[in-house]
Parts: sequence; C-alpha cells; structure tokens
Amino acid sequence: MQLPSTETYIELNGVRIWYAKYGKGEPVVMLHPGGVDSSAFQPNIEAIALDFEVFLPERRGHGHTPDAEGPYTYELMAEDTIRFIEQVIGGPVRLFGMSDGGIVALLTAHKRPDLVKQLICVGSVFNNNGWLSGVIDPVTEAPEFMVSAYKALSPDPIEHLPIVLQKLNDMHDQGPKLTPEDLKDITCRTLVMVGDDDEVKLEHAIEFYRSLPNGELAVIPGTSHGLLVEKPDLCNKIILDFFSLDPVETFAPIRRA
Repeated sequence: MQLPSTETYIELNGVRIWYAKYGKGEPVVMLHPGGVDSSAFQPNIEAIALDFEVFLPERRGHGHTPDAEGPYTYELMAEDTIRFIEQVIGGPVRLFGMSDGGIVALLTAHKRPDLVKQLICVGSVFNNNGWLSGVIDPVTEAPEFMVSAYKALSPDPIEHLPIVLQKLNDMHDQGPKLTPEDLKDITCRTLVMVGDDDEVKLEHAIEFYRSLPNGELAVIPGTSHGLLVEKPDLCNKIILDFFSLDPVETFAPIRRA
C-alpha cells in the first residue's frame, strides 16, 4: 500500500474497535469477510482510496480488535457498524461488505437507511438459505492462515481463538433471516456482486437483486467466492463505476421500465 494511512482505536458498544483510514474524499466504509482482517481487501483498497476516503474497521474478535463478552450475531455487528459511522464519520456513507461483511452491511442499511447512501454486497446472502449446501457447516479447527493472522494481529492470546471460532460457527448457524419483503425497505442504490462459481447460490443472488427497489447485479465470470482477489481490476472498476457514476439511461428497460 503506497497511499498514506492512519490506524487507531475507538471505543464502541464497550469494544475497542481498530480501524485504518486511507485516501481523501467522500467516505467509503469497507467491511471485511468473517474470520479474517481488513487486509483481505489489499487488492482493492488502493484503487478505491484514489477517489474516496476509505475506512476499514475490524469487527470484534477479528484482526486488531479484541473479543468481547457474549455471543456474536449479525445484528450486533450491524449495531457496532452503526455506532462506527455515527461516531467516526458523522453522516451517511457508501457501504461495502464482503461475505459476512456484506451481511453486516445489508443489516446496517436495513436498520439505519439514513446512514447509507449506496451499498455493495459481495458474495453475501440476505437469508441463510442462500448459501450452497455445506458452506456454513461448523468449522472445528481454524485453518492455518487464520491461526497465523490471529497470532500476528490479535491483542488476545492464541488460546482464545477456539472461542472466537465457536462464536462464528454459532453466528453462521443462526444466519441472517431477512425476507424479500424486508429488502423492499432498502431503497438506496445497491449492487449485488458474486462470482459465477460462488458459495452463494446464483438463484439467490438474482432474487436478492430483484427484491431491492434500486438493485443492480454483477456476476464476475470465471471467479469463486474469492472474486475480489481473483479478478481485482475488473471488480475495482465495477465498484468505482457504481460509487462514482450515476445510473445510465438504458435503451430497452424491462424491470426498470
């Protein structure tokens, strides 16, 4: 990363949340996937931060942010995000989330539409039935990349990682429970983005997009759930076009007629 950055902590909902900030301009908040830290966006941050001020908070028990008492829920993570936007930025933002982060972003927009100008959900579902079979089965042992990152970044001891893993398993099992009817309340312009071989059912992504009043859909060819890393240039171009440009006037609209 060549752009200058700042890194700091802020106390939110009783948790000492770490975040980094890059670039200048209107604010974009990026929410990382579950079980990893904000470095998951390494192929994307610099391109977006050339045009926007990018904020990268790390959720409780992830990255530099310590764990806190009690279980994880997507709703709790959304409440943390709401507090972050209110206290750090103080006004509406463009909100971007990947996988678990996309679910948190979606719930944030549903709870507080006044705080979200535009929304991008990448590799995310609005309801647990949107995942392919086996995707959210409990993980009994942390993969090596997660162990290494936890050792390097977490203020908690490595012995605490199994507790975090169990909390994530429980959260994934409960899952989001929004309905297509709920999505009608999210009126901001929203982009649903998935790989064509994603962990999200393609049919679910289509239902997700069609249920949003101002939804748009991007299916990245030749990619999996790791689409942001596998084709970063294409994904970054789509993200920046969505955040920077007004919708085009289409020649033969059907759904938007």
